[in-house]
Amino acid sequence: MILLKSATVVNNDGMQQSDVLIEDGIIKLLAQNIDHPDADVIDCEGKLVFPGFIDMHCHLRDPGQTHKEDIQSGSLAAISGGFTTVCCMPNTTPPLDNPAMISYVREKSRLFNNADVFPIGCITCGQKGVELCEYGKMKAAGAIAVSDDGVPVGNGAVMLNALKYAKTFGLPLLSHSEDKSISAGGMVNDGDNATACGLRGIPRSAESAAIARDVLLAEEAGAAIHICHVSTAESVDIIRAAKARGVQVTCETCPHYFAATDDEILSYNTNAKINPPLREQTDVEAIMEGLKDGTIDVIATDHAPHHFDEKNVEFDYAPFGTVGLETAFSLAYTYLVLTDTIKPSDLCRLMSYMPARILGLNDRGRIERGARADIVIIDPDAQFVVDAEQFKSKSKNSLFDGWKLSGKITQVIVKGEIKKL
Repeated sequence: MILLKSATVVNNDGMQQSDVLIEDGIIKLLAQNIDHPDADVIDCEGKLVFPGFIDMHCHLRDPGQTHKEDIQSGSLAAISGGFTTVCCMPNTTPPLDNPAMISYVREKSRLFNNADVFPIGCITCGQKGVELCEYGKMKAAGAIAVSDDGVPVGNGAVMLNALKYAKTFGLPLLSHSEDKSISAGGMVNDGDNATACGLRGIPRSAESAAIARDVLLAEEAGAAIHICHVSTAESVDIIRAAKARGVQVTCETCPHYFAATDDEILSYNTNAKINPPLREQTDVEAIMEGLKDGTIDVIATDHAPHHFDEKNVEFDYAPFGTVGLETAFSLAYTYLVLTDTIKPSDLCRLMSYMPARILGLNDRGRIERGARADIVIIDPDAQFVVDAEQFKSKSKNSLFDGWKLSGKITQVIVKGEIKKL
């Protein structure tokens, strides 16, 4: 039994001063001046208390590339970043395209008992974009959604059928919307900085045109679609317009798309090689506006761990991706809340409440009586310098290594159990 005293409780619809009593993994009571002789008391004076963060989009590399990350190290990194639930993408080796592979991830998550890990199954067998996987069987084994992340479904007919099929089983479909015929061979945002660096650019339309197609297919199918890692102003406009006409579309962005621009590539830092690429200041401003007005529903990490040797090469040969689980909240707090772009309650909506609702995890995402006791305690005044060498993740390829951030996670509770940070 745990008692949080003098907490500033943050939910998606506001903040309140309250004590919080936790028993048997459940939030039992929110009230003023709770006393319980058997409870372990945590003094939360001056702290912000959020529902546990939920990452809809991360890569744990297990099975097949466990030298980069595995379910144990990834779930520990998640805890360190305040994520009590994470959803891992299926582009593993072999891919998560059948019930046995889905069961493998869920069982390992239960074995390590850190953050709760839900696997996302493939849209198509082997991520080849041809034959749909058996969604019903994967869902029964524990899949929480489907996606061919990293290998977008290029065939529109296959995507249309996938949307209809996912709707049948009530599975969210998460789309990595990218037209590979446009982006092929590109490494960075197609703009002045790409030219200055002599690096091949990825046109903005590689993302925005694909999003437009996927939104129209979802509209035709009468199905829900979730767009991954939105990075351009045009993409935000397309999604905003689709929502206005009633399309069942949700979307996410990542901290690197509102905290950084493609200026980061000017030093040829391979940790700034990300897909979709870092964009320009006008895109950052559009992403921030989309987060503020509700066009963008979720902040995800797209946590993409890579071994040092893989990133310590010429820019052309480095893989795409940066780790993100252990910096996401503090980046969002620093660049969104402290700049008065959004309020703490909005950040709760983006990192806890909406991910839970999109994924159907209705016992999570809010601090309220009867909810699962997944809780993150934040010191909003604490500042720190990111030190990637101290990460729990096996990989240290952080774009934000050395950055000074605000909002430090001090304690994490998962299903009523205090976790070691």
